[in-house]
Amino acid sequence: MEPDSSISARLPIYSHMTPGQLDFYFPFIVFFYGFLAVLVLETPVFARLGRERMSDLWEGLERRRNLAWVSFFIGGLWSLQNLWFH
Repeated sequence: MEPDSSISARLPIYSHMTPGQLDFYFPFIVFFYGFLAVLVLETPVFARLGRERMSDLWEGLERRRNLAWVSFFIGGLWSLQNLWFH
């Protein structure tokens, strides 16, 4: 039996996502980015480990603290809106 040579069989899986599906999942991605970044930045244990072991990477994350908080709140509200209206 020959392998399926249709275009959809050759395309990567992300090309099968419709704009509607992307519109639904994107706020959750934004929220979880903000959640993880805020968790790492605001937990004293993680902050101490980050400063001690990964000082260059930690400085980069510190510069994005405001983005993390905005992503956390806006992504959270946007996700709740998607859940409410779907």
